[in-house]
Amino acid sequence: MDYNSNRKKLPLPEYGRNIQNMVDHVLTIENREERNLAARTIIDIMGNLYPYLRDINDFKHKLWDHLAIMADFKLDIDYPYDPPRPETFQEAPKKVEYASNNIRFRYYGKVLERMVDEAAAYEDGEEKEILITMLANHMKKCYLTWNKDAVDDEKIYLDLEEISKGKVKRDNLNLAETRDILQRSAPRKKQNTQGRNPKKHRKND
Repeated sequence: MDYNSNRKKLPLPEYGRNIQNMVDHVLTIENREERNLAARTIIDIMGNLYPYLRDINDFKHKLWDHLAIMADFKLDIDYPYDPPRPETFQEAPKKVEYASNNIRFRYYGKVLERMVDEAAAYEDGEEKEILITMLANHMKKCYLTWNKDAVDDEKIYLDLEEISKGKVKRDNLNLAETRDILQRSAPRKKQNTQGRNPKKHRKND
């Protein structure tokens, strides 16, 4: 039996083994004009396999690149585009740079830290106090999401002071009660209305 596991590995399996066999055959054609004609025919067949991709920019360019890859870069034809070089696929991938945000309290998040910085820059007054109170309440909610047990308001005040680098010091804000926050955050149970007759519970007009 001729199993695929015993055959040569396909460079681009999405095109199938029949297309690969065509490419292998083109490599054996000695006449250059015949090779060019055969290559263009294969490109047309490859394009027909994925007609929905024809609207993509450089679709034809990609097909010719794929042909070069399937031919192991050994196909000597008149490419309409510069064929890719084998060295391109041997280079190590570039390192992906990740944002190096040092977040002191991850359960509060980086956005909240920026908001605290903005609030600290406000001029003293009612608007600043309202904003700080809202942020402190949000911090308490975030903390309880991370730690479902409880949190002392003093902990929120200390974290607020540390996040603001000492610019915001409060100890008497109007923070929501822990039980109220947990109650609002708890998923509500859906009422089971199966088997109930809505007319039975409808008030008389």
